[in-house]
Amino acid sequence: MTITLARQHSVYDTKAVESAQERARAMKSVELEAFYENMLELGGERFLTTPSTADALDPLYEDCPNFGEVLDDLSRYLGLALAGGASFNVMPVLLLGDPGVGKTHFGKRLAGVLGTEFEFISMNALSAGFVITGSSSSWRGAKCGKVAERLVRGRFANPVVLLDEVEKATGSTQSDPMAALYQLLEPETSRAFHDEFIDLDLDASQVFWVLTANSLEGIPPALLSRMAIYEVPSPTPEQAAAIAQKVYAGLLKELKLQQMETGLSDSVLDKLSEISPREMRKALLDGLGFAVAAGRSGLTPEDVRVKPDVCKRRIGF
Repeated sequence: MTITLARQHSVYDTKAVESAQERARAMKSVELEAFYENMLELGGERFLTTPSTADALDPLYEDCPNFGEVLDDLSRYLGLALAGGASFNVMPVLLLGDPGVGKTHFGKRLAGVLGTEFEFISMNALSAGFVITGSSSSWRGAKCGKVAERLVRGRFANPVVLLDEVEKATGSTQSDPMAALYQLLEPETSRAFHDEFIDLDLDASQVFWVLTANSLEGIPPALLSRMAIYEVPSPTPEQAAAIAQKVYAGLLKELKLQQMETGLSDSVLDKLSEISPREMRKALLDGLGFAVAAGRSGLTPEDVRVKPDVCKRRIGF
């Protein structure tokens, strides 16, 4: 059995927050003063989690079977961290692959096995770096960035933060989303990450960064040098069948359908083999409805009704 070990880690200095609150009060910035008050109430300490054994990542080999290469490396790094009593803090991971191979799902499951929180940031929708770094409190509608939001209001110093489609990030010369990443993806400089809204340094050095991209085009070489890059293939037919069985088992448990057969037939798996897990879930949910309505305890290929154009998509999450 894997137990998540946790210790306290300081994310910000409460004395610095008190001084900043005084300045906000002098400037009559009610919103900023209230934010600092919230920071003081929460305190500057957050949990830093580490699984108690390197086997903690084993479930991901089954749930995300096409991520074997990255899981092999992470398992070794976790073993090293446990051997030395250090925190599990690896260099940022870039998952490179076609749309739909399961990159976001992997990030969510990784956060789950590490016993920490998950933050999703779509870089494709990012028109400026403010979403990451926050915007100046002097601006109308100003607020802190997502990194500060997670570290301040979350419970953990080491959340998994997934930056999706990083190659599609755009921005202005005043607020380049890539610029913030140069600091955040470097261990030394991320210890004093400055959010523009709260105007304080935060320790973001324990954040577990997962970046995704469909290609390397558009990502500066200097940024790539800060990451471990993994090419993620689409699942093989055998892996797709295993994923379908997992989705099916999860639905039976969720819906408490104890009367249904616990496994799917080869003919049903063949029909599901080219569908993404999200589509698998809907197809299996509908199929279970048809089977239960017909009074059967197992699914038939006819129960799995998939649109022909959907079947042609790559499997993914």
